[in-house]
Amino acid sequence: MESLAWLGGRLRILDQTRLPREEVTLDLNTVGAVAEAIRSLRVRGAPAIGVAAAYGVVLAALDAETQEVRAFLARLDAAIAELAATRPTAVNLFWALERMRRAAHGRAEAGADVAALRAALVQEAQAIQAEDEECCRRIGRYGAALLADGARVLTHCNAGALATAGIGTALAPIRVAVGQGKRVVVYADETRPLLQGARLTAWELARDGIPVTVLADSMAGTLMARRMVDCVIVGADRIAANGDVANKIGTYPLAILAREHGLPFYVAAPTSTIDLSLPSGEHIPIEERDPAEVTHLAGVPVAPEGIGVFNPAFDVTPHRYITAIITERGVVRAPYAAGLRRLCGPGE
Repeated sequence: MESLAWLGGRLRILDQTRLPREEVTLDLNTVGAVAEAIRSLRVRGAPAIGVAAAYGVVLAALDAETQEVRAFLARLDAAIAELAATRPTAVNLFWALERMRRAAHGRAEAGADVAALRAALVQEAQAIQAEDEECCRRIGRYGAALLADGARVLTHCNAGALATAGIGTALAPIRVAVGQGKRVVVYADETRPLLQGARLTAWELARDGIPVTVLADSMAGTLMARRMVDCVIVGADRIAANGDVANKIGTYPLAILAREHGLPFYVAAPTSTIDLSLPSGEHIPIEERDPAEVTHLAGVPVAPEGIGVFNPAFDVTPHRYITAIITERGVVRAPYAAGLRRLCGPGE
């Protein structure tokens, strides 16, 4: 399945707000349309957001009518600012946008004209997409080595193909392990309030023929107490320099439960999700979303009108609860500060 595809002049996305009831694709041909799709969660997941944003910059470049380089760069910078304002937590968004900005400004300083800049931006966005696909494969290979035959894995939210340009992050080890002939069973937290686990992860895995069971978030402790699960694997939207991890709300209590029950708690993410500029998770900006996501379910009110709502989209799991971080460059264990710095050095 493809969460997004570049069709040369437009970006096609699978509208994830319509799943699992309908499989609807949308063709986006303006930077504003891409920004809206990211903000509304039509495209979601940190790596996929970064790829989509890169193509949003391309669309702005293709739409710019000027042939004057300075005016063209100003248009790109405005588009980058618009995309950067969509969601604050996923660092892949800002990482991808900065790559696109450098690709344009660097070539402009070298004397490229507008036509050459447009071509360079398409090439850079396609490179970001291809790199994410390869990152997912590598994460899958490293993570699969941690899964025994017969492994029972609990996951939270959706960190699969829908959240990336490839086979996923948290779901990549599962897919690779199954491809190696291992038997793997998955438990998927429903992931309130938007049910990404029930709507998206279960949909993905069922399509792949991988056994999956959905449970309410509040049932995870009982699942562990009954010894029905062997490990937890989740994705990440931002990883601080000390190894603290921001991921979908509900991840933090899951990590505490895993520690209490002696279960490994793994985080799977590309190195582009690591933000060494932030010393700890206390500095990660946490997105607050629309109260209606909590008070309504599929448009139906489930709470009294006018009540107060607390709706952070993410929480931060302290690094002490994390067994290992699985990346495309290898598996890192504590102490995380040194290991993450080493991983974020020059590539292989």
